[in-house]
Amino acid sequence: MDWRDQGFVLSTRKHGETSVILEVFAAEHGRHSGVVRGGVSRKMTPILQPGGQLDLSWRARLADHIGSFTVEPMRSRAAALSDRFALAGLNSVTALLAFCLPDREPHPELYAKSSQLLDLLGQNDLWPLAYLQWEMALLTELGYGLDLTECAVTGSTQDLIYVSPKSGRAVSSKGAGAWADRLLPLPPILRGEGDAPDGEILQAFSTTGYFLSEKLAPDLGGKPLPEARDRFVDLFRRRLNAP
Repeated sequence: MDWRDQGFVLSTRKHGETSVILEVFAAEHGRHSGVVRGGVSRKMTPILQPGGQLDLSWRARLADHIGSFTVEPMRSRAAALSDRFALAGLNSVTALLAFCLPDREPHPELYAKSSQLLDLLGQNDLWPLAYLQWEMALLTELGYGLDLTECAVTGSTQDLIYVSPKSGRAVSSKGAGAWADRLLPLPPILRGEGDAPDGEILQAFSTTGYFLSEKLAPDLGGKPLPEARDRFVDLFRRRLNAP
């Protein structure tokens, strides 16, 4: 059994004395793991950093075996390691993908969007909005997409300012009624409207975070979301509130 593909590193963990188990998100093969012989060497360690783009060859005797990878570097994203905010964003992306994606299930559209997002690492003026859009795409890809086109109660397309935590649908101020304090915020940026002020993006993170932690995570065995996501949002909040 063998295939060749390209993908980026999600994580590594040591395996034996000289090898690592490499976990990648591959374009045509999804989240996939394999052993890299000599992965702890000085030559290989910089190549196998999270986010690094690789040319991958995987081989195993049987399809259900963990198999082994042979890798060649395509693009390094190591510049993120020297930028605290970019590193936090990278860690959030790789941790969420490792947490959410089924093993060996292709997600080519999400792969393309994830690669495009990682290419923006270090462009801190663009990253928060791009990351928010990526979280929306992640929810949609996994079946938890938000329907923000019209009010779930009245059918109106005007004055949509809430999201139902139960259905993921938009709710207008009129439709919310006495339930307003139980609904999630719907800043215009979530509907692709207007500019992208950081305050709106931060507010939107609370809404996408709810569906990640309270809808998606319970369906994946009830484990909590990776802490990397909270660390990234907290760092963004502190950057926003800095004098």
